[in-house]
Amino acid sequence: MGYKTLCFGFSCILLAYCLYSPIPENIEEPWKVRFTDTLIKVASHMAILFEKIGLMKYEKIFSTVATFYIVQAVSDENVTVIDTDFNNIPVRLYLPKRKPQRERPAVISIHGGIFVFGSCKVEAHDNLNRLTSNKLGAVVVGIDYRLAPQYPFPAALEDCVYVTKFFLQDKVLAKYRVDPSRICIMGDSSGGTLAATVTQLLRNDPEFKHRIKAQALIYPGLQMIDTFLPSHREYGHGPILHREMMLRVASLYVTKDSSLTQALLRNEHMPEGSRHLFKFVNWSDFLPEKYKKNHVYTEPVLGKWNASYPALLDSRLFPLLVNDSQLQNLPLTYILSCEHDLLRDDSFIYITRLRNVGVQVIHEHIEEGVHGALSFTMGTLALHLGFKIRDMYIHWLEENL
Repeated sequence: MGYKTLCFGFSCILLAYCLYSPIPENIEEPWKVRFTDTLIKVASHMAILFEKIGLMKYEKIFSTVATFYIVQAVSDENVTVIDTDFNNIPVRLYLPKRKPQRERPAVISIHGGIFVFGSCKVEAHDNLNRLTSNKLGAVVVGIDYRLAPQYPFPAALEDCVYVTKFFLQDKVLAKYRVDPSRICIMGDSSGGTLAATVTQLLRNDPEFKHRIKAQALIYPGLQMIDTFLPSHREYGHGPILHREMMLRVASLYVTKDSSLTQALLRNEHMPEGSRHLFKFVNWSDFLPEKYKKNHVYTEPVLGKWNASYPALLDSRLFPLLVNDSQLQNLPLTYILSCEHDLLRDDSFIYITRLRNVGVQVIHEHIEEGVHGALSFTMGTLALHLGFKIRDMYIHWLEENL
């Protein structure tokens, strides 16, 4: 009885602490956001405890919860849904049932989850892809790429590239009656990271450069070179996405060495000889004045972390690290960012750099927005913001694809 009472008391204290954590004033449905944020914080604290007592790894609690929301491939009156594989990589296909008057557009969809959890089969993503297929009369390909830490970088990226190249073959496009000039790659959060990199790689590949008409990136993470951007400082405690949790989980895409997380938190993770990369993410050069506020730019500290991982210097991991000549080839780009999001500044930096080299960018910024809202469009915790983001994205596709 004493043990149960202690656990109950601890849970109540933790819940009260989380519930009264500050939430930005202009957020819509603040209590829903607060409650969701509380659940994430509680899960994070539990994960730390479970890892310390040897029950399970920190990230396992998040990947386990994500599996609860996986749904089967169920067709409806408008869309045929099929689980299959492209190049031996699992995908979920959404095929409109209505007979097209011309070849269809297509969307290649890459889910988020900090490279460690999630699936294209999770209910919110399944619903988004189903709705996209129905509204646009489009073929949608959801990629179930391999996840870290079991499959570290570049496994997820390789899967996304392999699936995309397979789908872009003439015979495959013809099979699904897809117009090769009307194809978009999209991703949210870490899925946006992967989508941006896939687009860069394919647009700089002569065989595929003309097959990607557009990319859509929804609150993407585009770098971890500098973890002291203004948005990191302002929204490090959330809501929804928390700096320590994000860096702890994201570092698993590179290594299981927990010292990387601590180095990332101190902004001391970059090795000697990497200073030339800082110019690509220097927020003092690229961030609009409105978002600089009173923050002072300081370079990440070099050489303090003893370990060295080449992936940290690899532009395939961080899309912002490519030079301007590689950005010039990119297609029409849609970027949606949220104000109350520690990844906010990644979008602003990318937008500025893309526009500087002449890429057409459509940017929609939601002042009351929070990270991950697109994942909250189902059940009792569904957010109006999630529906708003979903509708803005689909409307843009209708207008531009």
